[in-house]
Amino acid sequence: MSSTAPVCTLWDFVPNPPEFLTDVFALPSDPDSHVSFYTGSELRPTPTPRTPDATRPYVTLTFAQSLDAKIAGPGGKQLALSGRESLVMTHWMRTMHDAILIGVGTALNDDPQLNTRHLPPLPVHAIYDYSTPRPIVLDTRLRLRPQCKLLRNFKEGRGRRPWVICAIPDSADQLEDWVERRTALEDEGAKVLVVKAQDGRIHIPTLLSKLRKRRIRSVMVEGGAQIIQSFLAAAAPPPPEAEDFKAGEDTEELPRSAVDMIVVTVAPTFVGKEGVGYGNDLVAEKLPSLQFIGSELFGRDSVVALENRCRI
Repeated sequence: MSSTAPVCTLWDFVPNPPEFLTDVFALPSDPDSHVSFYTGSELRPTPTPRTPDATRPYVTLTFAQSLDAKIAGPGGKQLALSGRESLVMTHWMRTMHDAILIGVGTALNDDPQLNTRHLPPLPVHAIYDYSTPRPIVLDTRLRLRPQCKLLRNFKEGRGRRPWVICAIPDSADQLEDWVERRTALEDEGAKVLVVKAQDGRIHIPTLLSKLRKRRIRSVMVEGGAQIIQSFLAAAAPPPPEAEDFKAGEDTEELPRSAVDMIVVTVAPTFVGKEGVGYGNDLVAEKLPSLQFIGSELFGRDSVVALENRCRI
């Protein structure tokens, strides 16, 4: 007599909102009060982590790394570092934020969906749904492919409209090509936002100020390496003698710190020197002071939460 083994889905490994996340972000642990994981209403918006800095959203910097602090393979090739349990935990954490932000390198290499597809199905008659974060791609030169999954999902009604953050090119001879690429992305449904750049990169404090003005209250930053470096470099307030960056006439005050919480998933594996890390260009004196909040094992992976003590 033959029997069929039950089909195991990813959400079976973490079927409920992890208490680890409610503890880290200081949200209610009562299952009936998990409104932050689910949609709210116009009268009662979904609660989200909050920062003491009113000029920017709450920022969670999160990524998976190997034991030797690598986050990608040679040339930025995607690595499956997260185990099943920590992957589902990450999808639960996504529902707690208004937006997910990645760099264009990650968008090109991984073609991610940035959704919550690995969470368990909700009851048929549920009056709520999972809170779906808005995907945001940091793409200074507009290299994102118009055929990417983010835009395809939006056109098919399976995702929110992606925002693409870019900068106007410095040279006039690049402008025509830039306009064509912007038009191609907008034709596929992207909302393109222009932010001033500094040294060829989007200025992170200016970006966060712009997002807050567009009612983004919390952002989950997922990488890749350059994005992690940029946010870590902007996580500590600049010294008083540093020259202020002029973001534009419409900006009265910029955030002085760019990160509230860092959540790192450490996989029990080594990648080797060929892999891509995120700390090579960081200057120790300019990095934030961190406070340990908690850690927990999700399957084989250790997940560590650290709060930025320089965030106020």
